[in-house]
Amino acid sequence: MAVPEPSRILLRFKPAHLSWPHQAAFATRYPLYYPSMSVIKNIGAIAQGMTITLKEMFQPTIVENYPDGPGPLKGAKFQERFRGMHVLQRDESGLEKCVACFLCAAACPSNCIYIEAAENTAEARVSGAERYARVYNIDYNRCIFCGYCVEACPTDAITHGHGFELASFNASNLIYRKEQMLAPAPAHMGANQVFAQSETDAGVTGD
Repeated sequence: MAVPEPSRILLRFKPAHLSWPHQAAFATRYPLYYPSMSVIKNIGAIAQGMTITLKEMFQPTIVENYPDGPGPLKGAKFQERFRGMHVLQRDESGLEKCVACFLCAAACPSNCIYIEAAENTAEARVSGAERYARVYNIDYNRCIFCGYCVEACPTDAITHGHGFELASFNASNLIYRKEQMLAPAPAHMGANQVFAQSETDAGVTGD
């Protein structure tokens, strides 16, 4: 004995006695009763999507005119909390905030921070504590810009600046030294955001 297909069984018991609103609800729940309803629904979804596409086609094109744009960012735009190249901050006296505690290096998941500590002397005081970072290197070949070093620092000595031009064809150029990241002036004087590598080399900061 042949077993009829489920769709044929459903079509035998098609609820023709229902009014149109109830039939629409029934068709949504049991699409096999009304196969044409699913086709109409799909056509409506495609039409809605194409409406958005056609609407965007006639909108003006907005592009980032980098690197030919104005300003220190050369036309690039990003959020204020953008994590760019690190900046080693100075305190109000102009001394380095870094005390060579190694907490940033310990917190770094990619192990890209290398520090060598040295003792301050009365003749040559670099930081406000007993020690300072004689060597502070960050390997941007490995840095993932997670911000853990910034959170771990007890003196707010290291922060994320706005430097974004870090690309290089030579991997050795991506190992930044302390002199390349050290802010030329305290943060309250507006030296906490370095925008471009050319300005880092010249010691110039953005507004």
